[in-house]
Amino acid sequence: MYHFLLDTVTSNASYFIIGIQLIFVVGLIVAMVAISALLGPKRRTKEKLETFTSGIETHGDARKPIAVKYFLVAILFVLFDVEVIFFYPYAVNFKALGWGGFFAVLMFVCFFLIGFIYIIKKGALKLED
Repeated sequence: MYHFLLDTVTSNASYFIIGIQLIFVVGLIVAMVAISALLGPKRRTKEKLETFTSGIETHGDARKPIAVKYFLVAILFVLFDVEVIFFYPYAVNFKALGWGGFFAVLMFVCFFLIGFIYIIKKGALKLED
């Protein structure tokens, strides 16, 4: 009967210690940022406030429109890159999944190939205007 109470007290004590550590870490972070802001140098010159461009003189406006195709290629790269992550669970458990798992992964690959062929036929990967 008392064993249950002992487990509950031990569990609550563990959470209390974690809470104390969390409060200490947050306090330490706030203190470090505050001390840095108070003691750090405050020189606001024109050169200091300029955008850092690796020594290259800035010219023109940074608000020029960029072709949407560049963003589309980036999104497609992320999509096909993340797709590889779904192969990892299959590779780990391929014996346990058997033929059903094999056909599921085969169907997954087929869907991605169909999507890839669609993207190529639409010309989404051609960057020239």
